Amino acid sequence: MIKRKLGNNELEVSAVALGCMSFSGFYGPSDKNETFACLDHARNHGIDFLDTAEVYGKGLSEELIGDYQQDRSYTFKIATKGGIVVGGKRGENDNSENGLRKALEGSLKRLKMDSVDLYYIHRRDWSIPIEEVVQTLVKFKQEGKIKGFGFSEISPGSLRRAHKVHPVMAVQNEYSLWTRYPELGMIQACKELKVTFVPFSPLGRGIFGEEFPDPSQFGENDFRKNNPRFIQPNFNANCDYIARFREFCNSRGWTTSGTALAWVLDQGDHLIPIPGTRSADHLSHWGNADEIQFSDEDRNQIHRILPPGFAHGDRYSDAQIVGIERYC
Repeated sequence: MIKRKLGNNELEVSAVALGCMSFSGFYGPSDKNETFACLDHARNHGIDFLDTAEVYGKGLSEELIGDYQQDRSYTFKIATKGGIVVGGKRGENDNSENGLRKALEGSLKRLKMDSVDLYYIHRRDWSIPIEEVVQTLVKFKQEGKIKGFGFSEISPGSLRRAHKVHPVMAVQNEYSLWTRYPELGMIQACKELKVTFVPFSPLGRGIFGEEFPDPSQFGENDFRKNNPRFIQPNFNANCDYIARFREFCNSRGWTTSGTALAWVLDQGDHLIPIPGTRSADHLSHWGNADEIQFSDEDRNQIHRILPPGFAHGDRYSDAQIVGIERYC
């Protein structure tokens, strides 16, 4: 796996990180053995960077990572997140110094680590100016608890405000072949400011897998159950587009997920996508995405098959989008 820099410093990580939200049962039940097998497989593919959060399974994802690192005597580079009130109402966030300190110290305890490489504000608390939040994060950095910090689901304008106070290491927003809005300023702002852009859900929550998910099999806690893009008639319309993309991938001898992930990597060397899975088998389909090289004709064909805006349905329902900073 090739390496890319994390922010404007010398810290290098694998160009693809592993998103660990599914360790917590977000897309269906998981278990420790499955999680450990997936982490073993990630290491075999040269992935050394994990993304988790306090809120994932109320700390379960972090606990499993901490247990794995202790059991295997191996330490990943880690990004985690705080700022969402665990157990609170949707949209209830706390970016106060006391709230973030409690969240960070809890994360470090579960991860069994003294510090993490990257700490994100998972969601903004609108009652506290972002400049004040940055000052809190700088304190954590000075205390040696984090090496750098970032924000999730913010706008380019908010990034610039934060960056004026102290350099931001990374911004994490959704980005994939079917979610393109970061092209309206965020990817460009990150490149200009030398901030790493970290696309989450680069495989469209499984829609770019080797087989289409079956919405009738989604459990009650599966995020996609009430997501507009996975509800009919949107789901079938989206599958029609992606079936043509799958045919293109097959014609090149590439997996669908590997090609979708390679497309994200191809958008700039300051991008580090974080596909999520708890399945070692699924990881094997995209674990070598960095080896796929596109010609200009490949890029043009992908653009023709999946033009910007092709996706039917919003990326979130009205309930799911609470707390996310919209722009454009």
